[in-house]
Amino acid sequence: MNAIAPQIGDSRLARRLQRETEGSVLFAPADRGRYATDASIYQVEPIGVLVPKTTADVEAAMAICREEGIPVLPRGGGTSQCGQTVNRALVLDCTKHLRRVLSVEGDTARVEPGITLGALNEALKSTKQFFPVDPSTWQRCTIGGMAGNNSCGSKSIRYGLMADNVRAIDAILADGSRHVFGENAPNTDLVARLHALGEREAAEIAEKFPAQLRRVGGYNLDALTPDARMNGRGNLARLLVGSEGTLAFSAALDLKLWPIKPRKVVGICQFPTFRRAMEASKHLVSLDPEAVELVDRTMIDLGRSIPIYRATIDQMVIGEPDSLLIVEFHGDDDAKLMRQLASLDEMMGDLGLPGQVVHAVDAGFQAAIAEVREAGLNIMMSQKQDAKPVSFIEDAAVSLEDLADYTERLTAVFDEYGVKGTWYAHASVGCLHVRPVLNMKEGGDVRKMREIAERCFELVREYKGSHSGEHGDGIVRSEFHESMFGPRIVRAFEAVKDEFDPNALLNPGRVVRPPRMDDRSLFRYPPDYTPLSDVKPVLDWSAHPGPQAGLLGAVEMCNNNGTCRKFDANVMCPSYRVTREEQHLTRGRANTLRLALTGQIPGGIASEEVQEAMSLCVSCKGCKRECPTGVDMARMKIEVLAARNAKEGVPLKDRLVAWLPRYAPWAASLPWLANLRNRVPLLAKLMERVTGIAADRKLPEFAAPPFLDRDGCRKEGAAREVLLFADTFNRYFEPENLHAAVRVLNAAGYSAQVASAGGRPLCCGRTYLAAGMVEEARAEARRTLAVLSQSDAPVIGLEPSCLMTLRDEFQALLPGPETEALAKRAFLVTEFLEKEGTLPALKPGAPVAHIHGHCHQKAFGAFPAAVKALRRVPGMEVKPIASSCCGMAGAFGYEAKNLETSKAMAELSLLPAVRAAPASDVIVADGTSCRHQIADLSGREALHSIRVLDRSL
Repeated sequence: MNAIAPQIGDSRLARRLQRETEGSVLFAPADRGRYATDASIYQVEPIGVLVPKTTADVEAAMAICREEGIPVLPRGGGTSQCGQTVNRALVLDCTKHLRRVLSVEGDTARVEPGITLGALNEALKSTKQFFPVDPSTWQRCTIGGMAGNNSCGSKSIRYGLMADNVRAIDAILADGSRHVFGENAPNTDLVARLHALGEREAAEIAEKFPAQLRRVGGYNLDALTPDARMNGRGNLARLLVGSEGTLAFSAALDLKLWPIKPRKVVGICQFPTFRRAMEASKHLVSLDPEAVELVDRTMIDLGRSIPIYRATIDQMVIGEPDSLLIVEFHGDDDAKLMRQLASLDEMMGDLGLPGQVVHAVDAGFQAAIAEVREAGLNIMMSQKQDAKPVSFIEDAAVSLEDLADYTERLTAVFDEYGVKGTWYAHASVGCLHVRPVLNMKEGGDVRKMREIAERCFELVREYKGSHSGEHGDGIVRSEFHESMFGPRIVRAFEAVKDEFDPNALLNPGRVVRPPRMDDRSLFRYPPDYTPLSDVKPVLDWSAHPGPQAGLLGAVEMCNNNGTCRKFDANVMCPSYRVTREEQHLTRGRANTLRLALTGQIPGGIASEEVQEAMSLCVSCKGCKRECPTGVDMARMKIEVLAARNAKEGVPLKDRLVAWLPRYAPWAASLPWLANLRNRVPLLAKLMERVTGIAADRKLPEFAAPPFLDRDGCRKEGAAREVLLFADTFNRYFEPENLHAAVRVLNAAGYSAQVASAGGRPLCCGRTYLAAGMVEEARAEARRTLAVLSQSDAPVIGLEPSCLMTLRDEFQALLPGPETEALAKRAFLVTEFLEKEGTLPALKPGAPVAHIHGHCHQKAFGAFPAAVKALRRVPGMEVKPIASSCCGMAGAFGYEAKNLETSKAMAELSLLPAVRAAPASDVIVADGTSCRHQIADLSGREALHSIRVLDRSL
């Protein structure tokens, strides 16, 4: 296997781009490696990457490439399933800067190509309109990419495809000319030649193009015919939509907007067999739903295995159904919607399945269902094995009358080859996402892939269906155009390509003149894909198969679908939210690791490229929970730091942080001396010069006196004993929190004893892990586990990062039944009190509490308990702050090199919410670093939730 090509930053192309554009020019090996993959099975190293700042940068780059003979690939979110966003070309990543809404006039919005669908619809809310084409990747897919793919989404039965909703495209052609293709496009020579082609091929188009809504294969030649021009479907923007960046660069797009329907009800229909669900689809659509989406048995089972989806799946099902159809009704009238839901119940009864509809009227339940549905692809990909569901026949569409027979016959084909297929998505339009489970590292399975594709497309032709119904053509389906449409139509496709791009500079080899779909030299896992043999992980990765003790298998769980690129109120991925750079994204880091672990980036995981990719990872654990395939980048970062330490030693700054639990008792005995740095600016500046700790940051101050083991309180007659895990941060910096915990636990009827070894305080080892000092962390884990395993009492903690180390990293440091048992009885204090239902009587508190969730608190599902506990304070309104990471993240925000990034993370949502809160309201944050960030940057005091409860005893 060839390594990623060496640095070519001094190449002529790179130099010209740096000189003639304002954008970021990324030509380093790791940069090219990160852009070599999308969400398909392919990997094609680009020549380089430009992140343009302006459309003028795009025009300049295209001119340079035209002169140098270099292909150009416009790229959106890089989430394509078919390989259309990887190529040997200069990649134009428009997602960082070209993402503005340029105008909204009436029911038309003009936007730049890099804006995401989620951001667009958020910006449109004030107009009471929205853009309705809604792929499951709506949080991160870009409008430019959606136009390139002719995206569809779940509501295409109501609103049509992207081609039906793009009114005009301001396009830059390969020759540098600028054209507006729209409803009233000027009759240029190019347009005249295109119309002539459409007239010449009109009969062939009418005969060969399948009469399916979900037809996105090839170019939309039907927009060129005389009939199309007469019936209002001759908008030449339709020709560019679905062209996958092979015809033009879309500088701006005019989109058709629709009124928002504010009300929704959902019915989840239960079916004992998959076929009965398929047979029911044609009946359910007669009820005029907005969407009918399939969830099959495989997805139900896999969804239940993922903690973030388990409760929702259980709420969605009645008993053990084989398949579900999720039926949505939208509108303005609640009474009408409830009548439609009743009609759904009645129809299911007529189909012989009475009482088999779960109603979802509550908005929270509906949102949870939507999250499961949108994560369908990633849920399918969560299998911890080399064989994964593979996208290659995924989007074939047939008429609803044929759907049950088609799916049954295709399943029989899978059975012939001994493979299982997973099914989900758009039952309303006969376009089901089906993925046979295959191992793309094995030549035998690659051969099966091709044979299954050929058999599948034979069936599609038999049913007069569409072989490409949503995710485009790319590498995986373009070569099948000739068998689907016939040679004459494919020659017409080629003629259109040549009219727009005669020198094949724009994304060559996609849609027309493609490579073979099973050319393994283009695969992410080519025949010579070989893991490095000298990698010895320091943590346990045995849950994943494969070499390197499972580490590479864990990294390969990233399927590049880009859920980490979202910008909602959850945790993942805080550094990407600030930088919008691929290297500072969970996906980008995973790709960097995979390349390094397989020798494609020299130097392995200790290399400078990997260290740089990890530099802004704040170990928030958001990816562990929010990535549907469970990529745990925080744990992977520990491996990277450990490899760095083995190669270079531990930096002074990391040693200072790592050894805090050891020297804290001594510092606490002389707090005036330990805290002197905060009071003497010269000392702070000297410390920054020596250690990199920012002089502008105030360090946590040692308290006098600290919390001691004997400060626990044995309560006579208590119903139960609990062990209080007194972490280093609360013990030495904020002992009042631990004292409050003792009082609240005692008031709740518990005897709160401090977990103690009788000498040096117990430690979770978190500070050592943050420095990659794994053996020191393992020693602390072993010592702490020995003490905590002497009792079966619940272990109660205050600091989320420390307590969750007992639940998580301990199992990677010391795998075995003792750590598993400890994980099941370790709780944050509010989590424990809510679980037991034993909160003591409380008196009224502050009028309003605004609570920010620590990242680990959210990642392990403990944040709702803190909110519920506070809501038990009489008369106090509790408002969770919709925020990601606070930006302090342990020692991260104290480093001078991270200072601006840390502040930017806080400014995204946390600090504006804190500043907007009235002075009479209380700010709550359970994380030590979160409280310090809030105090440093807003001047407001934030309290641990246990302090708020203690005040209300």
